[in-house]
This record gives sequence, structure tokens and C-alpha cells, in this order.
Amino acid sequence: MGYKVAVVGATGNVGREMLAILEERNFPADEVVALASARSAGKEVSFGDKTLKVQDLAKFDFKGIDIVLSSPGASVSAEFSPKAAAAGAVVIDNTSYFRMDPDVPLIVPEVNPDALAEHTKKNIIANPNCSTIQMVVALKPLHDVAKIRRVVVSTYQSVSGAGKDAMDELFDQTRGIYMNEHPSPEKFTKQIAFNAIPHIDKFMDSRETKEEWKMVVETKKILDSKIKVCANCVRVPIFIGHAEMVNVEFDGEVPLSAARKALRGAKGVTLIDLESDLEYVTPAEIQGEDDVFVSRLREDPTVENGLNFWCVADNLRKGAALNAVQIAELLTRKG
Repeated sequence: MGYKVAVVGATGNVGREMLAILEERNFPADEVVALASARSAGKEVSFGDKTLKVQDLAKFDFKGIDIVLSSPGASVSAEFSPKAAAAGAVVIDNTSYFRMDPDVPLIVPEVNPDALAEHTKKNIIANPNCSTIQMVVALKPLHDVAKIRRVVVSTYQSVSGAGKDAMDELFDQTRGIYMNEHPSPEKFTKQIAFNAIPHIDKFMDSRETKEEWKMVVETKKILDSKIKVCANCVRVPIFIGHAEMVNVEFDGEVPLSAARKALRGAKGVTLIDLESDLEYVTPAEIQGEDDVFVSRLREDPTVENGLNFWCVADNLRKGAALNAVQIAELLTRKG
């Protein structure tokens, strides 16, 4: 039996990626509907060899839709995801709005698939933040070896995480600088071309940014509430691909050999050894890939039980669209 699937926010970066991945993975859909705001209604988006005409989200009747993949922005999702759920669809929401709702499971299929059972409370499942997803995929196999006590992570996040306008701003600023034009930031708080900005989302009363707060609370909800997380999030002039340098402290000993074995055997992880031809992997090398790539794995001699590693992932795929589609696949397998 095929499913009826609606993609909300179909004209955005993540929405287009959702459509591409549904087709790539041969998701069992009899019908796929593309939805967006009124200003995008009538536009066309690709779905494999087919072209879908975008429909107006505000006028759409979700009755008969089985699964909704939603990535339209938090305020839009707050309004329309409950409407879709009330009509009988299961909504997989990529925005931040429902992530910390206690009645909405926050799921990374490789990490906490059993939490899927909780979705019946509201018929909504939350897709985590892109930077959180890739980190917990890498942490889960290590956490299974010895309980993680504390994580310190510094992220290097591409501009695509802030949307198409952010990608355009990086392109325009880079071109402008070569033409001796002075950059004029609009999407970002400061110049992004040839720069690094330690400011993603808004500042909170704690002086951390909301992006950093998300990594803390989402890791606790997905992986283990006892883990302490210190996050430092930085936007860098890369179009696609997030990178993270991660320091982990464990309750018990984790020999490097055991860590390597755990990561090599983990679903969704590719481990690159320093002794290999690649040595390590960068964001430019993993665009379009599904896995989280871990490299530069080494012991931290400054703590009793510590490891460091570098991980990179395509933030539009595993950090957003792919994870949502994998949740949908998990739903279909469980009937």
C-alpha cells in the first residue's frame, strides 16, 4: 500500500531536498503534494522525473494525507502542523517549534527509534536541529561503550542552515569584495564572506545563543538527560556542510580501539582513520552524502576518560531532510 505524502515548505532548501530524497529512496508514496505559501503557489518543483505544481498551504485540505514532511518555519508550523495532525496525518516537523514539547518525540532514527511510539499523543514528530543530529549520531555508539558524562562541542556551520537568502548573501558578499565593494550584512549580523560569526540565532539571558541552547537541551532529550553539554556555535563562509570538533568525557574507560570499533559498526557513521588516504574529511567532500563522517579520533590526555573527534555532515540531508524521511520510513515499517 502506498502513502499520500505532503511536503510543506516545498520551495525552500530543505523542502526541495525532502522531495529529492523521497524519490531517491523510493519511498512508498502513491501521491506527493507540494505545499508552500500563497506567493509560491503555482510554481513548479521537481520530484524525480516529475514536476509538481505548488499548492497554497493556507487553502489545502489535509484530509486523506498520511504523512506530512514540514519545513516552513516555526510560526507557520505552529499553525498548520496541528491542523494536519487533526485531519489524521502524522506530521514530521523540521522546525524548532515542537522540539521541546513533552508530548512530541524528538527523533534521530539511529539513536532513539523507540521514542516513535510517543507520537500518537499529538500525531507530531519533531526533527532535531541540524547540528544536534550529526553530533548525537556520532555520540550514540560511544555512549553504548561507556556512559558519556560531558560534551564540549564547537561547531562550524554553513550558511545554508539559515536558508536560501543566507546563501545568496555569502555569494554576493564574496563577489562584491573581489570588486572592491563594501559588504552590507542583511541576513547575518556581520560580514559572512571571509569571516566567522560566533552568533547563530538570538542571544539568551544566559548569554548563550539559542542555537547553543538547542544543542544542549536536544541532546539531553534524545540521548541522555544526564549528559552535560557545552556548545559553541559559529557560522562560517561555507555553502553546505556543518563541521564540529567534539570533546567527550566518559564515566568509564573507553580505549581508542573500542571507540574505533563502535564507530565502524554504527549505522549512519563513516569513520576515517588518520592512516587512510583521506586522513580526515571536510564539509566540501561530503556534500550529497547521507552519513555522518567522523575523523581525527584521538584520546584526550587532559582528562581521565576523554576522546576528541571531528565530524562533518551535509546539513541539508542528514541534518534536515534525510532525517525526516528516515523517520517517515520508520513509521511505515511500524505500520
